[in-house]
Amino acid sequence: MTSAKSSQDAAAAITEAVHLASGDEPKISKEEALRRITPTLLESVLHTEFENDASDIIATGLGASPGAASGRIVLSADDAIFSTEDVILVREETSPADVHGMQVAVGILTTRGGLASHAAVVARGWGKPAVCGADNITIANDHVLINGERFNAGEVISIDGSSGNVIRGHVETTSIEPPTEISTLLEWADQFSRVKVRVNADTAEEARHGRNNGAQGIGLCRTEHMFLGAERLPLMVQAITAEEPEAAKNALNNLRERQREDFSELLQAMEGLPVTIRLLDPPLHEFLPDIENLIRKEALSDLDPEESSLLDALRRWQERNPMMGTRGVRLALIRPGLYEMQVEAILDAISQRITDGGTPNVEIMVPLTVASEEMRLMRQQIESVMAEHAVSVPVKIGSMIETPRAALVADQIAEFCDFLSFGTNDLTQMTFGFSRDDIESKIMRLYLDQQLLDENPFEHVDTDAVLELVRIGIERAKNRKPKLSVGICGEHGGDAISIRRLIDTGVDYVSCSPPRLPIARLAAGHAALN
Repeated sequence: MTSAKSSQDAAAAITEAVHLASGDEPKISKEEALRRITPTLLESVLHTEFENDASDIIATGLGASPGAASGRIVLSADDAIFSTEDVILVREETSPADVHGMQVAVGILTTRGGLASHAAVVARGWGKPAVCGADNITIANDHVLINGERFNAGEVISIDGSSGNVIRGHVETTSIEPPTEISTLLEWADQFSRVKVRVNADTAEEARHGRNNGAQGIGLCRTEHMFLGAERLPLMVQAITAEEPEAAKNALNNLRERQREDFSELLQAMEGLPVTIRLLDPPLHEFLPDIENLIRKEALSDLDPEESSLLDALRRWQERNPMMGTRGVRLALIRPGLYEMQVEAILDAISQRITDGGTPNVEIMVPLTVASEEMRLMRQQIESVMAEHAVSVPVKIGSMIETPRAALVADQIAEFCDFLSFGTNDLTQMTFGFSRDDIESKIMRLYLDQQLLDENPFEHVDTDAVLELVRIGIERAKNRKPKLSVGICGEHGGDAISIRRLIDTGVDYVSCSPPRLPIARLAAGHAALN
């Protein structure tokens, strides 16, 4: 059976189930209609697929973001921008510096990284096909080697973001118009669901997409993604690395107005619904320039004074393990002006929405707290800024739980919180000691092949440890504060199997990328029926 035929059959099954459960004399119940449509069946009608089964597979990685695409190989984000044809961006791994190229590419292929890597998370957020961790691909300046075979930049390849296959040449794709009955099916799922489904959105466009797909608020706005433009990133680098207080202050003042506009647009798009804004949480290596390029220029005595000063700063800030280094609340403790600027911009946006007749509903989230005293201090600082910028609506303050310690002392952290949200990407990484960027390309495959693990814990939430930490954290936090709201905002919030497992922990909502909302809503409805 071709992919096209399977999608058509899935669409027909959805239409039939809804029709049978509708009308004055339905032949089946709504519950039965929901049970007939699995998340896998629904997903097959939501994404582009290849018309026929691929025969010339040249590499296989991880299916990191569903969909299919063909395009010419480009090896840099800038090359993608300047291309006039469809392109596949091929990188060892992506970073925020690649985002402009990722936006225009029809697909993304990386040789490193897994389901929780930068490329995977960003691609799923945009609904763009991606294959990650294809480790039999080697990238050179103007070509790639795939199992030793040379493919020049500009040659055409195809990728399948569901299977993880990389295919020689162009493959025709197909997509069907999703049946209108899907909206009815998902409304039924919402009626039965015991949890709300929110969206992860960093832009007003993503927020509108999420709302149109039934999101009941924003569960995670990653503010670091707002600083990636050519105008903003240098200002952020200056704000972090500047030794002179005045230089840092000037950079933050320039960023504040831009942040206010960002938040105003988000609040307008989600009018009346909760918007959870996570304060800055980048591992520094994702924000700061590549130190190796500057070191090479230094060796050639080719540094200008500005570059020399920047290199000195990067050496001071360089870390061996940045994912566990100066990020989240830790960066805020070193550079308190960063969070102050963001909170001021949030309050400015709230005031603007109120003036415009809106009803903003804002939650400010502090990332990576591991101790109650961190949260006490952060709340104190946030409330101090709020006292100077009085707004007429309440603003909730909460924490993101991302480490085993934070989960185990969630009751202590909750003492200074109005809500908690579990970031299961980092919680999985920290619990297993598996790098979310590296483990899946080689080691995870070995673990699964040799049955050392039953599942990839970055794909489906681990039941033995990670899920247990979530359960313990929620139980302890709600024992301390029974009315505390608790959510899930990691990638597991868009995975049907994980949602089924997470709902029994007492979570109040899950949050996922806009394209995964239909799957999450259906899965939440299914979980309530079982």
